[in-house]
Amino acid sequence: MLPAKVPPEMAPAQAPGDEIGPRLRSRRKVRNLSLREVAERAEVSIGLLSQIERGLSMPSVRSLGAICRALEMPVGWLFDGPTEAGPREPLVVRRHQRRVLDLGSKGMVKELMTPDECPDIQMMRLVVRPGGTTGDVPYNHPVGAKCGTVLSGILMLEVDGVEHRLEAGDSFAFEAVRMIRFWCGGSEDAVVIWVVTPAVY
Repeated sequence: MLPAKVPPEMAPAQAPGDEIGPRLRSRRKVRNLSLREVAERAEVSIGLLSQIERGLSMPSVRSLGAICRALEMPVGWLFDGPTEAGPREPLVVRRHQRRVLDLGSKGMVKELMTPDECPDIQMMRLVVRPGGTTGDVPYNHPVGAKCGTVLSGILMLEVDGVEHRLEAGDSFAFEAVRMIRFWCGGSEDAVVIWVVTPAVY
């Protein structure tokens, strides 16, 4: 959560979690694809895809990536940017220019902190709210690595079945092929700087 002293005009615009589904549905309509076609391409059930489109369920990171690939759209299209961001700089992302994805019921907000012009690495500010989680099923990525540091709160990180409790100042790093899941471990937001290679959004 942003500190209270940050003026409203400096706070990143947020995409409410219930907007993700309609955006996916809109893209599916543009591509003239049926629910069945997208579900088969993404290897998810039609029922789950329908629930996601109607805002009744939030996709996992893995499912979101698969659905976006099936729709031939970058996941980054689901991130909202500020309406008055000012001129873009190819190497710099100003605080008020971060694109934000609010995962709604999953209890997470992701802010992209690196420009699209550098796809080999990506840094995010991740806010995991109390009760927020990636889910019960671990996920991974086929290539690259991940690392980060906890700025505040408690982050519970499971890597290959081993749980780690991370507090402010603690950091981590692992290969992206390892199976992970994470969640907020306390009664206040866990705020994390999360870095991945290559970019996933």
